[in-house]
Amino acid sequence: MENTSNKKFSNSNKERTIIDKNESKKDKYYYRSLSRNIMFTVIIVSFMPLIFVAGVLFIQFTTTYTAKTTAHLDTLVKKHRQNIDVFLNERQNNINQLASMSTFENLSDHAFLERQLAILQREYGEVFTDLAVLNDQGEQVAYAGPFGLEGAHYKDAQWFKVAIKQPHYISDVFLGMRGFPHFTVTTRQFKDGKPWILRTSVHFQAFTDLVQNIRIGKTGVAFILNQNGEFQTHTSLKIENPKELYQKMLPEKISETANNFDTNTMKKELISQPIIEHRHIGNTLYVATMLQNKDWVLIFQQDADDAFADLNKIRLIALIAFTAGGIAIITMAIILSQRMVARIVKSEGEKEMMNQQVIEHGRLAALGEMAAGIAHEINNPVAIMVEEAGWIKDLLAEEEFQKSENLEEFTRALDQIRKQGLRCRDITHKLLSFARPAESGNHIININDMITETVNLFSHEAKFSNITFEQHFKQNNLQFMASQTEIQQILFNLINNAMDAMKDIGGKILISTSKEDKMVKINVEDNGSGISQEHIARIFDPFFTTKPVGKGTGLGLYICYGIINKLGGNITVKSALNQGTVFTISVPAIEDEDA
Repeated sequence: MENTSNKKFSNSNKERTIIDKNESKKDKYYYRSLSRNIMFTVIIVSFMPLIFVAGVLFIQFTTTYTAKTTAHLDTLVKKHRQNIDVFLNERQNNINQLASMSTFENLSDHAFLERQLAILQREYGEVFTDLAVLNDQGEQVAYAGPFGLEGAHYKDAQWFKVAIKQPHYISDVFLGMRGFPHFTVTTRQFKDGKPWILRTSVHFQAFTDLVQNIRIGKTGVAFILNQNGEFQTHTSLKIENPKELYQKMLPEKISETANNFDTNTMKKELISQPIIEHRHIGNTLYVATMLQNKDWVLIFQQDADDAFADLNKIRLIALIAFTAGGIAIITMAIILSQRMVARIVKSEGEKEMMNQQVIEHGRLAALGEMAAGIAHEINNPVAIMVEEAGWIKDLLAEEEFQKSENLEEFTRALDQIRKQGLRCRDITHKLLSFARPAESGNHIININDMITETVNLFSHEAKFSNITFEQHFKQNNLQFMASQTEIQQILFNLINNAMDAMKDIGGKILISTSKEDKMVKINVEDNGSGISQEHIARIFDPFFTTKPVGKGTGLGLYICYGIINKLGGNITVKSALNQGTVFTISVPAIEDEDA
């Protein structure tokens, strides 16, 4: 039967252990899930306004910066367009003025034409490379310049066919008879009803330098294309299809009008307006405008990364700041969620502890009530025993019992009965005092008297466990303010723990009191089994116990710690395995005059 009972008890313990493990797993999963939910909630709530504000500011700043950069490029291109138009207008006006102030006969004179070229070159530098006069048949009747083109015929030249029909004309860049790039500026005059032309060749490099003055950043460069997609200035750029680029860069108003009407008049009217077009092709930014005197497109191009280098730098800084802020938010979310869950776990533990305390207090209250009833019931027969022993002793004092041979033994036995009866009465009185309900508020406690009373409660149990008590009081009147019941509970817990540590081996419990620096010191020392160092750091934690299951709740020292802290004192412990343990309590003392 005993083996069967042990097996059932063992199986019950195993089942309880499995249930506890499952509950522990559920709790861990619950708190882990709660921590994740709190973390994600904090991250989402923190990131939503951050992303919204950062996105709005980023878009607004990008738009503003892009508009500012584009406006700057517009201004730059317009300024250089004006410079190029002024340059071409001046060259055209120079030729017009020379033709209007001179006759065909004068300009046909080689020496006169040489002098006029020298005047122009002295006034404007090497921009004018030569001067020539052509009749209506394209024959060059006079020439001044370094190329020796006297008597050249241009009747079949494309530029001549156009120039002879227009008062003023600026040709596209071509090689011609001289074999290197140049363009011609002409003016048409009449003699005897027949047209003749005064023309000059503009220095190609001088015109190219004027255009290439447009430089921004590391990659910004400008060039001119005609309607056939041919370069009108020198450039080191390699463009696969310049004609397609010309069509893309042609301002939309001009392109649409030219396609719809196909008239040079309308096209020239639109060219006279400073229209600016922008294109973002691939990773290159283009800004284009038509020149006033020609259907040429002035194009400025720059790598987008170069044009928006500052914007990209700010974007990178913003990204780094956003990333750092995001990391900080995530870190704080993790820390905050862990702290909140830790507080929840602690709160749940305190709640469980309070429940255990309520149960324990209820049990103690029931035990105290039962003890009080038992003490009261025992007290009555003990009182009768003491009274009866006294009455028998009075009877023995009569003469008829004086001659009895056992009179002395009867007297000794009656004295012993009376003595032990009085002792039982004292024990029941102390038990009733200890079992009384806790009084509210603090009172003056004389610790020496309370230690003596508490030790007396354990004296009978100590004899059976071979444990002795010693009390050393350095002062007779050590007082402090506290609840009598709470101090009794502290002493009861400490003495009970000391006896548990020596119940199998016996030993001595030394309780001493003293006063140091206005603090009452209480030492409870035993020479029992001691406490390991790994357990010392946790002995004041709630529900921590080294006793077997069912022997302790793990709340005794925790309650002691809380009571002493409430009094403004502290409790410390020193222990070593197999050498014993010393608990030291310090509470603020009161002087006799304060009492």
